[in-house]
Amino acid sequence: MRIGIDLGGTKIEVIALSDNGVELFRQRIATPRGDYVKSLQAIQYLVDEAEKVTGQTGTVGIGIPGTLSPVTGKVKNANSVWLNGQDLKRDLENLLKREVSIANDANCMAMSEAVDGAGAGKQIVLALILGTGCGSGIVINGKVHQGANGIGGEWGHNPLPWQDEEEQQIAKTVPCYCGRQGCVELFVSGTGLCDDYQRRSGNRLNGKDIVRLSEQGDVIAEQSLQAYERRLAKSLASYMNVLDPDVVVFAGGVCNIERLYQNVPKLLPQFIFGQECSTPIKKAVHGDSSGVRGAAWLWNK
Repeated sequence: MRIGIDLGGTKIEVIALSDNGVELFRQRIATPRGDYVKSLQAIQYLVDEAEKVTGQTGTVGIGIPGTLSPVTGKVKNANSVWLNGQDLKRDLENLLKREVSIANDANCMAMSEAVDGAGAGKQIVLALILGTGCGSGIVINGKVHQGANGIGGEWGHNPLPWQDEEEQQIAKTVPCYCGRQGCVELFVSGTGLCDDYQRRSGNRLNGKDIVRLSEQGDVIAEQSLQAYERRLAKSLASYMNVLDPDVVVFAGGVCNIERLYQNVPKLLPQFIFGQECSTPIKKAVHGDSSGVRGAAWLWNK
């Protein structure tokens, strides 16, 4: 049995898969935000639950919203900032009493979708996680591209390209947790969508409610969604100008906003070099749980 854990900013999910990929168990709990020790305990609880319910012992793979430094072995670049600088692999192995495989959550998601999801059969798969933060994973010829520094796919911490005056003002006044200004993540994460609506309306709503209001004719909600779509198209276009993938896959909570799959492809050509773009954009087949499946398959050796 393979156990996968998706350690997200708002939820931690576990899945247990049989040898042939059949789902045996799945559970989600809220992430104890800001508390590293309680995050470890939450993972231990989920692994224990998976093994208790199935009656089996499993390998454990974990997707995290950051990466392990090739130099120190500790977590870096996590938007769940309480993980940064922690020896997560060592601590979990001591807690779970077994070897643990850890990878970036976007890489896990990309692998899952490249194997048997929206990117199946494609040579270059670019998968974007649009959730509490944003990130991406790249799979080329069936292998995750991690890079020499472990930062392959760190799209969210490049600056938003072709900023208009409003975006320039946001970039100046809203710092990213990474210490720089104007990062893509500030604009195209799910949090970024909610932040934009709050700036325009003075009220804080979640993404589902913003979409619902837009469908009811709310002008401010529609403005926020149009701004979001344009920003997503710009940032994706700058990525595609370099990588030119065969397919783009959206995952994370924002991937459930259906209008993105009509509107973003229409906006892309104006930002793509040559003003042509036939690359399909698809929703992750395994939904916002694709990453947890990829984490389980980290032990597919």
